[in-house]
Amino acid sequence: MLNTANTLTMARIGVVPVLVVMLSYPGKIMCLAATLVFIAAAITDVFDGYIARRFNLVTSLGKFLDPLADKLLVGSTLIMLAGQGFIPSWVAVVIICREIAVTGLRAVAADMGVVIAADAFGKLKTVTQAVALCPLILHFPWYGLDPQPFGTAFLYVALVLTVGSGINYFSNFYGVVTNGSK
Repeated sequence: MLNTANTLTMARIGVVPVLVVMLSYPGKIMCLAATLVFIAAAITDVFDGYIARRFNLVTSLGKFLDPLADKLLVGSTLIMLAGQGFIPSWVAVVIICREIAVTGLRAVAADMGVVIAADAFGKLKTVTQAVALCPLILHFPWYGLDPQPFGTAFLYVALVLTVGSGINYFSNFYGVVTNGSK
């Protein structure tokens, strides 16, 4: 169970409290360091999945921990940014509620013997969230460039993708449950 892929996933979870502490001290250098930590953690999401599939290391623990790690990383970052006024609180609430709802849906589906795997829409949502959060964490102007407007624009794109992919998961689940097809 503690294979390379799962170890990377657990490292991503372990980074969350460190990132929260870093985001509690929003000076320019700390924001840069927090951005680099966030990027490193987000990149592990790509590598743990690749390693698990490539070397046949897919486990039930990994299937549980990987989406949990993503939600903890993104959710805690959204909460910290909203708490400091860098993003609207309602955006954080909508994104986090969608993540909780889809997690609950997956649990219900699993209990019914239905697997709801991540689809391309959900993966695009995850990437867009990460791309949006990097400049929002950085948020100070650097060399005359302000990353905040770029991050905010991407955050709204991520919000639309987040809600859309959530609707997609519920629609697919409804289709499978009501008539046995997707």
